[in-house]
Amino acid sequence: MEKNYVIIGNGTAAAGCIEGIRSVDKDTPITVISKETWPVYCRPLISYYLEGKAHVERMNYRPADFYEKNGCRVLYGVTAEKIDAENKTVTVSTGEALPYSSLCIASGSSPFVPPFTGLETVSVKFPFLTLDDALALEKVLTPEARVLIVGAGLIGLKCAEGIAERVGHITVCDLADRVLSSIFDNDCAKMMQDKLEEHGMEFLLSDTVTEFKGNTAVMKSGKKIDFDILVLAIGVRANSGIAKEAGAEVNRGIVVDHGMRTTAAGIYSAGDCAEGPDMSIGKNRVLAILPNAYIQGRTAGINMAGGEAVFDNAIPMNAIGFYGLHSMSAGTSFPESEGGAVYEERSEGTMKRLFTKDGLLTGFMLIGNVDRAGIYTAMIRNRVPLDSVDFEKLKKEPALAAFSKDYRVKVLGGEV
Repeated sequence: MEKNYVIIGNGTAAAGCIEGIRSVDKDTPITVISKETWPVYCRPLISYYLEGKAHVERMNYRPADFYEKNGCRVLYGVTAEKIDAENKTVTVSTGEALPYSSLCIASGSSPFVPPFTGLETVSVKFPFLTLDDALALEKVLTPEARVLIVGAGLIGLKCAEGIAERVGHITVCDLADRVLSSIFDNDCAKMMQDKLEEHGMEFLLSDTVTEFKGNTAVMKSGKKIDFDILVLAIGVRANSGIAKEAGAEVNRGIVVDHGMRTTAAGIYSAGDCAEGPDMSIGKNRVLAILPNAYIQGRTAGINMAGGEAVFDNAIPMNAIGFYGLHSMSAGTSFPESEGGAVYEERSEGTMKRLFTKDGLLTGFMLIGNVDRAGIYTAMIRNRVPLDSVDFEKLKKEPALAAFSKDYRVKVLGGEV
């Protein structure tokens, strides 16, 4: 069979995969199956588009000639329907069967929508995951609109910030007892919530919808919330069904090794649909964040083209800001019962929490001052022993001077 590459998906992981392939193989054709009709764009910018801080054309993740320069054929508005792993073909929604020598599934994720009673009675409702979602939502925004956002995670809160100045009122509800519950503890989450409340947002936490009756949400607490627009931002699930049907192992995502190989021969996976090793906990999990998606995609591409690459230091990382209050988190915090410890500094408008275990920095949460946070991230990724650095100095301020000269040269290269 003639050599060729197929990529299912056209997001950040796919861009990484294309560039990984081309770093090894300059000529073999690449076919990209793109469910969306847009070139690869920076998904986190969709809220900034609604806020008027980003234009559609400036959201592109790569230049306009990216696909042409890399010898890619892109099938826009097309979905992958079936993988025949034995005969190495992908059948798409147009009926075409695409042969492949190596395949990468970078199909991303889809919004998770619980089976709310009466959801079908809500006429104006949206997810908030893609540029098309943002464009559709924009069409119904009015200065008087009351918006109910179900979900106080990253997606829901960035949506809230993006539309806050274009609507009358925003209510955000979540079954969790705090905002951003997947990345921050109570104190850090409260600081972010306070900033959002300064801009008129109302929060109903430890509460969620039990039933919709048209434009009224009946809450678990018994409250009734009237709204004009509903945004469902509860979470996402990996698009892994096509991989499972092809014989690849699937848990919460498509299981991959350090080289992004699935358990099905010739098939790789990367991005939000992949479940790979998280070195901060020593287990596999889905790490649905942009930097990891790109690195996973590039790793897959290099290996698809016959090179050798591993991504063995993936960790959860998040950077998010609201109205000028910036925050970052990375790694894992272990409780004292599991041998963990925490160093804390706080002042007006800032918070720093560094988590350690077994002589290593395992995670951090930073609110307000995120300067040089990459140094902490590098320490976690590279498992730098605390007794090999001036950790007392690093606690106060991340600085390269706290590392040995050999470490700066060999690992950091003087950069963060």
